[in-house]
Amino acid sequence: MPLPLTPTLRDHIAASDRALFGGWICSGSPVVAEIMAGSGLDWLMIDMEHGAVSLETVQVLLQVTAGYPITTIVRVPANDAVWIKQVLDLGAQTIMVPMVSTAAQAAEAVAHASYPPRGHRGVGNALARSGRWNRVDDYLANAAEYTSVIVQIETAEGVENAEAIAAVPGVDGVFVGPSDLAASMGLIGQQTHPDVVAAVERAFAGVQEAGVPVGVNAFVESTAKGYAAAGADFLLVGADVGLVARGAENLARTYLPASDDTTRASY
Repeated sequence: MPLPLTPTLRDHIAASDRALFGGWICSGSPVVAEIMAGSGLDWLMIDMEHGAVSLETVQVLLQVTAGYPITTIVRVPANDAVWIKQVLDLGAQTIMVPMVSTAAQAAEAVAHASYPPRGHRGVGNALARSGRWNRVDDYLANAAEYTSVIVQIETAEGVENAEAIAAVPGVDGVFVGPSDLAASMGLIGQQTHPDVVAAVERAFAGVQEAGVPVGVNAFVESTAKGYAAAGADFLLVGADVGLVARGAENLARTYLPASDDTTRASY
């Protein structure tokens, strides 16, 4: 049977004439993920690196979001062959690999995600959701068409190597993480510092020189729009937990006396 899947992020970007805007799923809640999936955003990222998301949860979240016309990707916890194999077997079509600072590390990520001869991904499609339990006849032969690898630049070293990272065969996109990048530059917590923004845009230039889509995380609207104007192809512009937190705070400010609100905010 044909594989009933939505486009990978690579395919979605290629088919779009504008930047794609996405949301972060950190909570692990299927209900929240479904709400986000129906929001009208272009894409979602299920986060295993910082979110409370297990392998079992990833599968449920992929099943929940599959009912909506949205591209869902999974950020694995690390550039690790086992994590990447398991997440792909769960049916993730696009993965994001964090903390890639060199072309060699990018090549490792591609190898982890690829069947031989390109890589060393273990073959388990008969046992897993990826190939629909061996119901997809051509899954092994065409797995590269069904999967997309995004690597994440999050260090000053990665910025300097951006073009080489993006040029690695099998890298379908590069995502820049300003938070860890700022930390690596001695500017922790200052994602919108001019030096950090300049470094992000240097990374953009390197990735674009290699002809590969580039993305970035930016929760401040003006910063996100600036990065989109600078050529970002895909952006994360909000997180489920952040939306709930800010919404709850706004609710409290609406109904509670200022003194009570201040007390609550200090906890």
